[in-house]
Amino acid sequence: MLAAMSGGVDSAVAAARAAEAGHEVTGIHLALSRNPQSYRTGARGCCTIEDANGARRAADVIGIPFYVWDMSDRFHDDVVEDFLDEYAAGRTPNPCLRCNEKIKFAAVLDRALALGFDAVATGHYARLVTSEDGLVEMRRAVDMGKDQSYVLGVLTQEQLAHALFPLGDSRKPDVRIEADRRGLSVAQKPDSHDICFIGDGDTVGWLREKLGAGSGEIVDHATGEVLGNHAGAFGFTVGQRRGLRIGRPTEDGRPRYVLDIEPVSGTVTVGPREVLLVDGLSGIRPRWCGKVPTGPLHGTVQLRAHGAEHRAVVRVERGDGAGGDPGGDPGGEAAGVDGGWVEIDLLDPAQGVAAGQAAVVYEGSRVVGSCTISATRRVPVLATTQPQA
Repeated sequence: MLAAMSGGVDSAVAAARAAEAGHEVTGIHLALSRNPQSYRTGARGCCTIEDANGARRAADVIGIPFYVWDMSDRFHDDVVEDFLDEYAAGRTPNPCLRCNEKIKFAAVLDRALALGFDAVATGHYARLVTSEDGLVEMRRAVDMGKDQSYVLGVLTQEQLAHALFPLGDSRKPDVRIEADRRGLSVAQKPDSHDICFIGDGDTVGWLREKLGAGSGEIVDHATGEVLGNHAGAFGFTVGQRRGLRIGRPTEDGRPRYVLDIEPVSGTVTVGPREVLLVDGLSGIRPRWCGKVPTGPLHGTVQLRAHGAEHRAVVRVERGDGAGGDPGGDPGGEAAGVDGGWVEIDLLDPAQGVAAGQAAVVYEGSRVVGSCTISATRRVPVLATTQPQA
């Protein structure tokens, strides 16, 4: 078994547990940066030289072989460039989710299987359960505060069958205590919350450096009045309130929020919070963790990492690319990738939903699958403001 070791406490304890359970474990650290000095420094990352050294020390303590795999070119093409392309198109991507899809459970798993390993273990907080029909179900972690099933919602059945999440039944404080007991020096290493390939955490500054300065107008959604100008639409996301730098307040003193981003003209539309409310979503590039739903699925949908669940009805639409299909990647049910698209009715409306985000579908604690949000349906403002009879 291969254990992916980021240099943090979770992956170190996961590798230790896998070895203790009797698996023949080899630890690997992924070198994801073409220039490690350009990625984050300090004890908060997963992509730096010091992270690699931390992973190596943990492997030595556990007593397992350890290697560093250079995945920097693949990571740059599939994660970093995708991140840039999505922002340039006015969408809001999740790079961690894309990394799980393209790197950790695709490139790494493919190489692991080719080398004769039977599975990849990671420190993600999620649970795997084999159902009566033999399918591997992914479920939420016991520690809901650390549950990472959302960013794993892109995994297919084939990938889940070769995955191991040893921490799914654990709580984070207990994992730290265990790491200390095992003598792992990463026991108290802080968690990382930032984007690993943006060294100083300044996402807007990094995007400006990569995409170049832009310009555009900030306009009021109701009147079309130009309220100000900006230096790049990539500096905004739907639902954003802070950093708009509009010098003129509204007449009633209420704050404005970003409602829409038009990347070609650079126009950013702003308005009151109630206009953000949506009760429907369309999603492309669906990926299913098990069987593709064949009828309306009454479950819940999560729209951001550690975000709230929304009761929803999910319908899978089949498309051949010639008709109403709003855009789907080719694939097949066996691979967990469907060529159609997904329509989601939110029984609990949501606010601040941006194209490019992932919608992950749950049935109870089980992860059904995911899609990339391509369009939203807003609740009519009158319906949210008129008093109930």
